Amino acid sequence: MSSDPWGRVDETGTVYVRTADGGERVVGSWQAGSPDEALAYFERKYDGLVVEIGLLERRVKTTDLSAKDAMTAVDHLRQQVDEAHAVGDLDALSKRLDKLVETVEARREERKAQKAKQSDEARHAKEALVVEAEELAQSEQWRVAGERLRALVDTWKGLPRLDRKSDDELWHRFSHARSAFSKRRKAHFASLDAQREEARKAKEKLVAEAEALSNSTDWGPTSARYRELMADWRAAGRAQREHEDDLWNRFRGAQDVFFAARSSVFAERDAEQGENLKLKEELADEAEKLVPVTDLKAARAAFRSINERWEAIGHVPRDARPKVEGRMQAVERALQESEEAEWRRTNPEARARAEGLTGQLQAAVDKLTEQIEKARAAGNNAKADKLQKELDGRQALLDQALKGLHEFGG
Repeated sequence: MSSDPWGRVDETGTVYVRTADGGERVVGSWQAGSPDEALAYFERKYDGLVVEIGLLERRVKTTDLSAKDAMTAVDHLRQQVDEAHAVGDLDALSKRLDKLVETVEARREERKAQKAKQSDEARHAKEALVVEAEELAQSEQWRVAGERLRALVDTWKGLPRLDRKSDDELWHRFSHARSAFSKRRKAHFASLDAQREEARKAKEKLVAEAEALSNSTDWGPTSARYRELMADWRAAGRAQREHEDDLWNRFRGAQDVFFAARSSVFAERDAEQGENLKLKEELADEAEKLVPVTDLKAARAAFRSINERWEAIGHVPRDARPKVEGRMQAVERALQESEEAEWRRTNPEARARAEGLTGQLQAAVDKLTEQIEKARAAGNNAKADKLQKELDGRQALLDQALKGLHEFGG
């Protein structure tokens, strides 16, 4: 018979393992050798269980072994320990397995909490994506919003899935927002295409008219019409990109032909009118020598001669016209004023009226002078002072009347 702290072999070769309750149970029999060899054999089986449990503990601690797989492995080892044909501290192995179960459960709760946290974060992230997508669905920044929506899809794909119901509801809103944006964008560009087609047709007509006018020599009206055509062009809006540049080049080219021809003609005209300006300035110099007027009849005859030569010369540059014509008009006004003065001087009726008024005023002045002298002689200075004031007024009128009469040569 042989024994150790955890088992024994009796005289019949039966091998026992001691249990935690102080009892023992049969784990096998040994007939092939000594009892010590029997215990060593069954202890090696125990050591094998120790190794397997140690390996499972390490896997649970250092790998991502799922709780389900870990518990399956624990149950398998527990059955092996409970039914083990081995000699050793089997109770210690059971306790290690119990401890391992606690570790697995703790890991399960930790992972559950982590998963719940990740799920909550994913939910909030997806809700934020949905809200942003619904805002973008109303945007008219088509390119920027479209690019952002595509980026949101990529972000969505990188997030963990939620429970099916929640995930489907959020995805439905997200997808609906994208579809709404796509429909609005499609409708916008369809409308834009229609507008651009209308613009193309309108601009085709403008180009046709511009090209028809390009050889016109009716400079003023045609220039005005080109300005109207340009205003119509701007109001028409943009045509499709593939047509806009070609239409513009044709439209602008037609204008360039017309305005180049007009510029050439105007350049020749300006050169001719520049010579005209020199001639008219010389005539203006000649006319200005007539002022001040000393001989009205001769001045008028000279001015008529100058004016006839003036009219024969032709146009001058538009920007110089006011100045040179203003000089001639000033001479003409001086002649008119001289004529009016001469008429007033030689008008018999006006002279008679002036002489009559002068006579009346002179008589009044003489009478007042006599009255003043009498009042002062009588010592009535108050009356004399009053009459003097009246005399001063009549004398001023008389002086003015005499001046007017002098203009008539009187």
